[in-house]
Amino acid sequence: MTGRQKRIALINDITGFGRCSVTVQLPLISAMRVQACPLPTAILSVHTGFPNHYFDDYTDRMRPYMENWQANGLAFDAVLTGFLGSEAQIEVVLDCIGRFKKKETIVVVDPVMGDNGKLYSSYTPALCAKMRQLLPHADVVTPNLTEACRLLDIPYPADGYADDVALLRMAADIAAMGPRDVVITGLYEGDRIKTYLYENGAERSFDNEKVGHDRSGAGDAFAAIVAASLVQGISLEEGARRAADFIGRCLGYAEALDLPWNWGLPFEEYLGELAM
Repeated sequence: MTGRQKRIALINDITGFGRCSVTVQLPLISAMRVQACPLPTAILSVHTGFPNHYFDDYTDRMRPYMENWQANGLAFDAVLTGFLGSEAQIEVVLDCIGRFKKKETIVVVDPVMGDNGKLYSSYTPALCAKMRQLLPHADVVTPNLTEACRLLDIPYPADGYADDVALLRMAADIAAMGPRDVVITGLYEGDRIKTYLYENGAERSFDNEKVGHDRSGAGDAFAAIVAASLVQGISLEEGARRAADFIGRCLGYAEALDLPWNWGLPFEEYLGELAM
């Protein structure tokens, strides 16, 4: 894959307002000098954290869209998955990976299912179980603690806290399902937020100052920066640190602007910092 920019296929929804999903990932990946190519799972006017929203399910159009990519001879350096709205969409993603994953293609699965111990409204136990079918095909998976527990079908900790012993066990069990590397994100420890990495059987972690409160799109931004870093030859740990630092700056600016949580991260102010 020489003679062109690196290229990532983004399998996620497109949301018009709220700075999440492809609306966040495309500009961040582009700022890192990687071409971002969306394969929409749905079109939303605003995300589901708003009181009401317009939703256009794209399931029936995903496979013809993907087949046209293949007919045009397109290839990708990475495939990044995000919000998936149905079991049928997971089948399409499996098909997409089968068509486009080559030896050098990196598959990053962001298992967008829930947060703070609760599933998102569109996720059922059956859909969560289906999500596990992506793991054997993933190189990297980036769950938060809620999603890690759901992938393993274990209870979420009552106090929302998992120590390093528990995290090692969880990450190793997820890795045993297929992915080489596991990154568990958004782990709250007092006034710090920890990111836990399990890479090729080795564990490490780092923490950042907790800034403000949760905002939509932070997980999408994290996965996008990690994926773009990997295709540019940057290590998983360095990519994760870049993502966490960038999100922290955006959170600080959001607090300064006093933005509602569902308006997401005001990342536009800092895009230049991602230039490679």
